[in-house]
Order: sequence, then C-alpha cells, then structure tokens
Amino acid sequence: MNVLIGITGASGVIYAKRLLKRLVGKGHDISVVYSKYAKVVIKEELGGDLEYLDGVKEFGPSSMHVPFASGSNVPDVMVVIPCSMGTLGRIAHGYSQDAMARGADVVLKEKRRLIVVPRETPVNLIHIKNLEILQLAGAHIIPASPSFYSMPTTIEELVDTVVARVLDNMGISQNFMPKWQDDIEDRANQSN
Repeated sequence: MNVLIGITGASGVIYAKRLLKRLVGKGHDISVVYSKYAKVVIKEELGGDLEYLDGVKEFGPSSMHVPFASGSNVPDVMVVIPCSMGTLGRIAHGYSQDAMARGADVVLKEKRRLIVVPRETPVNLIHIKNLEILQLAGAHIIPASPSFYSMPTTIEELVDTVVARVLDNMGISQNFMPKWQDDIEDRANQSN
C-alpha cells in the first residue's frame, strides 16, 4: 500500500510515531510530509526526531515537487496525524498552500482514503463546520480520543487504542488491540 503520513504542529506527535512503528517494515511504500511547525513539536515532545527504518521518504512543507502533489501519483491512503485545526481548515476549504494540504486535496479529488486525526479540545463552531465539510467530502475523521476498555497501563498502550482504529480505517489488519467483543470474551475466559 502506498501510504502518506502528514504530521502537523499539533500536540500528540506520539500518535504519528506509534503509527509509523506499526507500518514500517510491513511492505508498505511510506512517505511522511511535515507541516511548518511539526519538527518543533517533535523535538519538544519526543526530545529529538522521529526515528525511521530505511525506506521512509520525508518531505517538508514548502515544495510542490513531491510525488503526491499530482493525481497521476496519488497515494492509496493519507493519514494526517495529529491534525491541527489550522491544517484541517485548510484541507476542508481546498487551500493547498503547502505540500501536506495539496496531498490531502489530491487524495480527496482522486477518491482515495483521507484519514484525519484531530487533536484539539475544546472545539468551536468553526472546527465543527470544517469537520462536517471533510466528512461530506469523504474523509474519515478519527479524533485522538483513546479508549480505556483494554486497560492500558502505559502511554504507548493508550495511544495504540487510537492507532488501532486508524489502521482499521486504513484497511490494514492489526492484532495488537482486541476488538470490543474479543475483549469481553477474553475477560470472561480469564475470570473462569
């Protein structure tokens, strides 16, 4: 699968880190595009840079000479994780002033899968309207709202509850996070 990961300057870059950990080395063609402030947040929240394995292609925000800027080389899926409300608004309104917004525009116009993982609270009416526009345009919206029914004991396990949902929506099977029914059955078996 040809996968484009967009990383914005929103807090929560650990979501992108965990998603990449689950994708790298699984035979996917992976590209990462950063927003203008993403690298600053990565440094602040992770204490350095994202660590990739070989084969992940990186792109900055300013060049439109990137493969995914054209419908002739559209990715199968694009995930913007974490997605700032500024980036979300620009995507929703087709304001493709940088490589990330252009990539999302191409994915939408070519009817491929766009997944946005907004990381903002509280939201205002402008955010809600922008989310509505993206939903109507065909995007999948997966808020960075971790679940607790799997009883996560680390930050990584908590983050993985969202990453599992992203992978499910990408059409990539995952087995590190039990499905709701599986979890109930597992607990019933453990108590017997």
